[in-house]
Amino acid sequence: MIYLYFAAFIVAFAVLFKSASFFVAGASSIARILDVPKLVIGIVLVGLGTTAPEFGVTLYAAIMGKGEIAIGNAIGSVICDDGVALALAAIVAPAVIFVNCRILKVMGLFLISIDVLAYVLAQNGRLGRIEGFCLVLILCVYYVFIIRHQRRNQSRSQERVSNQLDNQSLKRPITLFLLGLAGVASMSFVVVQSAVKIAEHFEISEIIIGSTIVAIGTSLPEISTCITAALKGEGEIAVGDIIGADILNILWIIGVASLVKPIEVDLDIINFSFPYMILIVVVMLLSLRIGCRLTKFKGIILLVLYGFYIFLMLYIFV
Repeated sequence: MIYLYFAAFIVAFAVLFKSASFFVAGASSIARILDVPKLVIGIVLVGLGTTAPEFGVTLYAAIMGKGEIAIGNAIGSVICDDGVALALAAIVAPAVIFVNCRILKVMGLFLISIDVLAYVLAQNGRLGRIEGFCLVLILCVYYVFIIRHQRRNQSRSQERVSNQLDNQSLKRPITLFLLGLAGVASMSFVVVQSAVKIAEHFEISEIIIGSTIVAIGTSLPEISTCITAALKGEGEIAVGDIIGADILNILWIIGVASLVKPIEVDLDIINFSFPYMILIVVVMLLSLRIGCRLTKFKGIILLVLYGFYIFLMLYIFV
């Protein structure tokens, strides 16, 4: 029977990955047709698309009362995004990845602030609806800021948008968007159920399953996006996707999950996962900030940090 759960787990992740690609393709096409700025596409729509698997799995896990998988997946995904996705992008990139340090400074400080805030809110071992509401509210303010700032710096032509709507149909992008969303929602159920059964069979802590196997699987869209962008010489897109995904993992994914149903997790897990997440985020941001570039050597450092995280997880919680 355990082999069936393993098979279901693998197939579900494959469908999750494909569904997320539909989601991204649909969202990006809608944004282009409606002439939404590239910055908004990258941070908002692509970020939402690549974190769709994390959102579905974390939300369903929270609803099922599997708090350790919910928190483990969200926090583990941030660590995986920085320590694997961005690290691999730096390593495979044909040239050094340059970043806009001015934007990085603002977004970096915001990312660290919300990470610390989430850690403080979880100090009682529980993320309830009030905490979830606060996180989602911050996300809304964050999006309003991005949109208003972008509108001030980029004038748009309403006639251009109208012409695009005349020449391009929204039917296909919306269909892709909805198919991707449906795939993520349905496969999230299979992923969580399979992960729980595998954990129970091998008597493995759910935090291990959530923070490693599930987190890596739901981070596949970020990993593939970063590697593809880096290989095409669009490394800054990879950096933007990761920072946006990190922000969404905290504010959107944990926020909505705890808003729907309070998440309760052992304090030992909270006091390990959150500090390590903050550590790797700080190292990632400092790596980008130094010289305003991401090199292969910095990518290797991030990858080593992720390897050390897996080692500590197994050493402490197994």
